[in-house]
Amino acid sequence: MSSEFKGIALRIGATAFFTLMVVFIKFLADTVPVGQVVFYRSAFALIPLVLYLMLTREFPSGLRTKRPGSHVLRCLLGCMAMFASFASLKFLPLSHASIIGYLAPVLAVALAAVLLREVVSNARWFGVIFGLIGVLILVLPSATAAEVDRAYLIGVGLAFAMAVLTAGAKIQIRSLALTENAGAIAFYFALTCTVAGLATIGFGWVTPTWEQLGLLICTGLAGGVAHILMTVSYQHSDVSKLAAFEYLSLIFAVLADALFFDILPEPVFYLSAALIIGATLIVALKDTRRKEQTA
Repeated sequence: MSSEFKGIALRIGATAFFTLMVVFIKFLADTVPVGQVVFYRSAFALIPLVLYLMLTREFPSGLRTKRPGSHVLRCLLGCMAMFASFASLKFLPLSHASIIGYLAPVLAVALAAVLLREVVSNARWFGVIFGLIGVLILVLPSATAAEVDRAYLIGVGLAFAMAVLTAGAKIQIRSLALTENAGAIAFYFALTCTVAGLATIGFGWVTPTWEQLGLLICTGLAGGVAHILMTVSYQHSDVSKLAAFEYLSLIFAVLADALFFDILPEPVFYLSAALIIGATLIVALKDTRRKEQTA
C-alpha cells in the first residue's frame, strides 16, 4: 500500500472512531456537564496513547520535543475547539451544528495552501466542495426550520468558532507530524484538555451512574484511538488531500443513528452518500494518478 493510500485508510479509521465517540457523547449530552465530558474524554484517551507509545517502544522517549511552542499552539486550538463543539450542541440542533462544523475541511484546505504551501489540485478542491454539497443536501431541509433567537445565535457563534479552530488545529498537526512523534502530538493534546476539563469541576459536575461512567470511559478510549489514527494519517498525506474524507463522518453518523437510536435514513440520504463517496473516490484515485504522473 502506498503512503498516500495508507494516509487515507488511517483518516477513514479516525473518522469512524470519532463518530463512535460522538455516539457516546450523545447519550450523555443532557445529563453530564460539558467540562466533565471533556475531562473524561481526554483523561481516558491517555490510555491508548500511552499504549501506542509503548508498542512503538517510544515511551517515554517519544514525548521529547524540540518544538514545545508548536505543541502549545496545537493544544490550545484543539482544546478550545472541543469546548466550543460540545457547547454548541447545547444551543443548536445536531443538523445545524453539523452544517457549520463541516466548514472546517474547506477552511483547512485554504489554510493548507496558504500556510503549508501545499499544492491543492483541482481534484482536491472538487472533492471538498462536492462533499460539502452532499452534506448540505441531507441536513439543509431540517435546518431551514430554525427559530433564530439569542440562544441560537450563541450556538452559531460557537459552532463557527469550532470550525475555524479545528481547521487551524489540523494545520498545526500536519506541521508537527512532519517532525514529531504522532503519539506525542496526541498525548500532549489529551493532557491539556484533561487539565482544562478538570478546571471546570466547580461548575456543577455530577456524580455519574455506573452506566454514565462506562460511557465516559468509552468516550475517552474512542477519542484516543481516533486521534492517533488522525495524527499518523498526516504523516503520510497532505491536509488538503485528506479533508474530503472527513465528510464520511456524516455517513457513519446516519448508520450509527440507525443502529443505536432506531432512526432510519430518509431517501435523500442515499443521494447524499453517493455524492460524498464519489467525492472521496475522486480525491483518492484521480489525485494520486496526477501525483504519479508528475513524479
